[in-house]
Amino acid sequence: MQKIILYTLVIALSFLSKVTAQNKKKAETFEKKVESISNKMDFLLFREKTELKLKVDSLENAFSNQKISANELKDAKLAAAEKSANRIEEGMDKYKKELDDLLQSKLDNESKNITYKIDTINGKKVLVYFKKGEGGHTVTLGGGTNDSIGTQTEYNISSLKIFKGEKDKIERKSKRTTSQFVFATGLNNVITEGESLSDSDFRVWGSHFYEWGFTYNSRIFKNNNLLHAKYGLSLMYNNLRPTENRYFVRNGEQTELVTGGVNFDESRFRNVFLVAPLHLEFDFSPKKTSKDGERTYFKTHESVRLGIGGYAGVRIKSKQILKYEIDDLDIKERQKGDFNVNDFTYGLSAYIGYKATSLYLKYDLNPMFQNNAVDQNNISLGVRFDFN
Repeated sequence: MQKIILYTLVIALSFLSKVTAQNKKKAETFEKKVESISNKMDFLLFREKTELKLKVDSLENAFSNQKISANELKDAKLAAAEKSANRIEEGMDKYKKELDDLLQSKLDNESKNITYKIDTINGKKVLVYFKKGEGGHTVTLGGGTNDSIGTQTEYNISSLKIFKGEKDKIERKSKRTTSQFVFATGLNNVITEGESLSDSDFRVWGSHFYEWGFTYNSRIFKNNNLLHAKYGLSLMYNNLRPTENRYFVRNGEQTELVTGGVNFDESRFRNVFLVAPLHLEFDFSPKKTSKDGERTYFKTHESVRLGIGGYAGVRIKSKQILKYEIDDLDIKERQKGDFNVNDFTYGLSAYIGYKATSLYLKYDLNPMFQNNAVDQNNISLGVRFDFN
């Protein structure tokens, strides 16, 4: 299959090169080189197949004449097949590299005929790419939009999407279900039973969380934009930095904070979870009307948004990172294990903001450690970005 794909790609490029008369000779040379490599591949496969068959026939005759046992026959066949397969793999890798080099050279030569210019269309700056004898391809600069250019392509880096013109952008962003890339970061800490955050065992400004993932946003009512169901998958990274030169130690079923025997330059405890968040989102983005007045559509993330809901997931890993110095040697330890951390997590979360940016709060309902005498529940506050 890989061979067929390579042939198809190379032949397609060769065919395109024939469009221009002055490249005809080069195209013929290119095709001959491809044909030569193809013949080498066919010859290699035929030779190995034939020699393996002859070898197996010879072994079968030796077995029939009772010169080797059944086990020896089996082992010899396997060894011969492995040697043949290795020779085929090595040969194919060699010829594949020749094809790759030939194709790369072809692409490099073709790209020399491509140029661009900066143009302004309806007040928008665009890059227009040209190939001699062909039309241009327009790309918006700075992620802008232009209602009057149907062939304009917009590469929206923040949302990881490509829009083929303003019409395509409007249709996709006004669908009843849209998708977003989500990134959040901020402060992380724990609520300890019987204590306040001011008495926390962890640095307030030194402990952080990160979250990234993808969500779907589905408008609940067909002709009303207020209520949406927002759901997806995210990775949560909860980092804690203990105070007073301490670090975590597992003591049987308990996990305790103890004072280090050295001065730590860094003491950080990280839990990573794969979670499925679910929110009811109130989106106050107004409905819009097309320029001809014939169509009403809804867009999300255009105004104030409020989301309330929760999440549930599983722990991926736990890790403690310690950095310190002994005898002028910088030492960095990475300790991996479960540290008696709960394998599952679930909690409540909410966010409120404008367009893509929101203030984000999440709180674990289950304690961080399974069997500690005092419960500690993770809490995070930060900024969230939903790139639509």
